[in-house]
Amino acid sequence: MPARRVVIDHVSVGVSDLERSADFYTRALAPLGFTRHGAWQAGVREVTFGLDDARDFAISLEYPVRAPVHIAFAADTREQVDAFYAAALAAGGVDNGAPGLRPEYSSSYYGAFVLDPDGHNIEAAHH
Repeated sequence: MPARRVVIDHVSVGVSDLERSADFYTRALAPLGFTRHGAWQAGVREVTFGLDDARDFAISLEYPVRAPVHIAFAADTREQVDAFYAAALAAGGVDNGAPGLRPEYSSSYYGAFVLDPDGHNIEAAHH
């Protein structure tokens, strides 16, 4: 079976407080293997996150915070989903769906949902 093709190259999400959100995402995404990096370009008020070879998620003051968005981060294991959920809550996130199977999505879909400091619905999902 061929590898799944990535359909989104990168995403930036507007936040109201860059340092508060950077702290939240640093802690919440660590169980998924994501680390914090600098801005994509000099002079831009943003923080990027990703694996060692790909910084494809950013939070930014360059975009206004409007309606909340939903972002699902891929997890390699169910244990990573559980760890993401615990870390995100410890970092100040608000529960929006405890870890568990989501048969309404597919028979093997395991996910957890947390609201970030700006109300964005952040998920870790394992298939």
